[in-house]
Amino acid sequence: MRAFLYFIAVVLACDSVNSLLFPGKEYGRQRNSAPAMSLFSRVRRLPRHRIIDPTEDCFLVTSEEGELFFKSPSDVPSVCGIYMIAEADKRIEVIFNYLDVPCDNGGLVAWVDGWELNGQVWPADVWDDDRVVESCDQRPKRKLLSRQNAALVQYRVPAQGKGFAITIRHLRNAKPCNVMLFGAEGVYTLRNHGETGNCSVLAVSPAAVRILDLNVGQAVKRGRLLDVETGTIHHCTKRGLPDYVDIGGAGGLDHTKMEILDSVCGLDSNEARRPAIIACEDTVVRLVSSGRYHNSVTLAFAPLSADDIDHADLICGINDL
Repeated sequence: MRAFLYFIAVVLACDSVNSLLFPGKEYGRQRNSAPAMSLFSRVRRLPRHRIIDPTEDCFLVTSEEGELFFKSPSDVPSVCGIYMIAEADKRIEVIFNYLDVPCDNGGLVAWVDGWELNGQVWPADVWDDDRVVESCDQRPKRKLLSRQNAALVQYRVPAQGKGFAITIRHLRNAKPCNVMLFGAEGVYTLRNHGETGNCSVLAVSPAAVRILDLNVGQAVKRGRLLDVETGTIHHCTKRGLPDYVDIGGAGGLDHTKMEILDSVCGLDSNEARRPAIIACEDTVVRLVSSGRYHNSVTLAFAPLSADDIDHADLICGINDL
């Protein structure tokens, strides 16, 4: 856990975030200049009740439940964020206990169902304006609940002494679809639950990805499972098959812009002989479903060594050099 949070701090320290999300506007557009700083410069485990120190926690990643308080120390219009992440089978609930952020001087607090960074949002497949709730002067009346295991509160409070308090809870997600990983290690299963749409696993790091079990485009919703395994079918998109799994990587949170190493489908209960080595900022596995089948793919993620990177199957951005 600590290794993952440290990695996030290193990666995100390369850029600065000084924008809030506004429905109907271009995401990531800069609204106010903020002093240059390292994002998540001091990431650490939070107690259940914590006062945010903007000099240390302006950009904060937390995997903890509990209550957070923020009070602005000055009238400087800096933009900060609370990046929340939970276990793969959880959703994040945020309740604003109070909010005292005046609108008239540009103050704003925005709840984001997902993550936003450098103009990119995750998960990008199902983005809509309903995933952003903006508030000032008056706190949101309802509980805010994410659709996946990551959420964000961005805020700009240019009024000394003003602020807000939130309570963070992690609730069970019966049908997880999009998952952001704590680190490039573990076993995860993606399922479409017989529904149309795309689901994904995004690991915020390079990783080795091995398919342990594959059932995509085979288990018809009304009918019996094929008795004979097809094995793993490669390059399914080139074959025109509607249900498949993309394996690749991306240079940011928007996995719809991922570079694809392979697209696979079929029925195969045997573990893949070798993993796919993805040397990208983010490792992405994306399940695309037509809704005709009950699709599932079980994946094992592992971190890369220096030798692995030298022999990677995919290095993102190499074609841009």
